[in-house]
Amino acid sequence: MSKAAELAALIGSQTALSNRNLIINGAMQVAQRGNTTGHTSGGIYASDRFKFNVGSLGTWSLSQSTDSPANQGFSNSLKLDCTATASVSSGSYLLLQQILEGQDVQQLKFGTDNAESVTFSFWIKSNKTGLVTVEIQHKNTSGTFFLRSSTFTIDSANTWEKKTITIAGNTAQDIKNDNSACFYVSYWLSAGSDYNGGTFNTSAWLESSGNTNTRVSGSSINFADSTNNEIYITGAQLEVGEQATPFEHRSFADELERCQRYYQVPTNNAMYAATTNGSSQIANIGVPLITTLRADPTASTLAATPTAWHGNSSGVSGSTNAPTLALSTQTHSTTVKMSISGFSGLTDNRAATITVNGLVLDSEL
Repeated sequence: MSKAAELAALIGSQTALSNRNLIINGAMQVAQRGNTTGHTSGGIYASDRFKFNVGSLGTWSLSQSTDSPANQGFSNSLKLDCTATASVSSGSYLLLQQILEGQDVQQLKFGTDNAESVTFSFWIKSNKTGLVTVEIQHKNTSGTFFLRSSTFTIDSANTWEKKTITIAGNTAQDIKNDNSACFYVSYWLSAGSDYNGGTFNTSAWLESSGNTNTRVSGSSINFADSTNNEIYITGAQLEVGEQATPFEHRSFADELERCQRYYQVPTNNAMYAATTNGSSQIANIGVPLITTLRADPTASTLAATPTAWHGNSSGVSGSTNAPTLALSTQTHSTTVKMSISGFSGLTDNRAATITVNGLVLDSEL
């Protein structure tokens, strides 16, 4: 089938026009964590589901911006701002990625003769021009990772440009079919020789182990070389096939619910009924989930004093500890049971309510 015929078939199919974008929050509408600054290491999120990884390459601020390409239906973009520079060392890296569950990309049919190509399209704007590497990486059923890269060029400074990249499917290796991190789409914004010191690979799927230095083009630009450097990205879309179709705009409510599978902020200052355990001085609460989480979450609070005790307080000293999971394997629950330790004076089965301030449930990949 020709590319024109393939595109015509896609446009003529009502089912193909919905849910074709495998990227979540590609229009950067959802930013539950808000803007963040001062990042020098580790993985950080600004726009939901887009993870910014930095290692020994400057200091960065991440924000949700209203700068977006004109007349394309976008209201937001993700802004990456270099606030302190760094020279590239061998182990340096700077990348933005979205990680997908394996069970959500089985339609790619990797590991079969019918493995599908994937097309990645997006809008980008930066003050810097030059070559940028994009990489697809996936994990097979045995847990081995495979990768293949491509490149695009930012042609004009401070100008919104649409880029499209197509990568052939992997006929030799499947994608593990579960809810773990199995499929990675990454922009390499800079890298050291540990990642670009070998022969850059765009022509084949290679096992990640032993081929790390082939992942990034040695000609790629370094976004960490000036505090004037800014990068804006929006309209990210990953789809099956060799054609980039118009961006699949989804409602804010739809994107928010998809994001909340991985990160939830329950109602602030919510009051929960509690049961108590006198021997362990623990209070147990049930926190209703907004939507089913991907996996058992880690819990944290955004408040300095996360909990407040209500009810009969005679003889009870309150706790300032954050809630923790009380049970494992709550992935498919509609409520997460949590425990709060650090009380004194509790007796068994004491009736109470507890207010939790700024609770966060994190189930990111």
